[in-house]
Amino acid sequence: MSDVVAEIEAKIRSLSAEERADLIRALIGELDGPPDLGVEEAWMEEARRRQRELASGAVKGVPGKQVFENLRQRLKR
Repeated sequence: MSDVVAEIEAKIRSLSAEERADLIRALIGELDGPPDLGVEEAWMEEARRRQRELASGAVKGVPGKQVFENLRQRLKR
């Protein structure tokens, strides 16, 4: 590790937990690239569609406990 990186790391470690979390979010956000326009609205519409399907009875919900048990079983394979 270079001296510059070690110095930056030491400074980061001196920050509060909240400041470190904010910094990490900002850096990860940069790695993700620019936001995809319309993606938030697309997810909201998908949530609305799923809620309508549940409310109308077109689909039946699965209890969370069962979902996690199914996942545990699948991951054992």
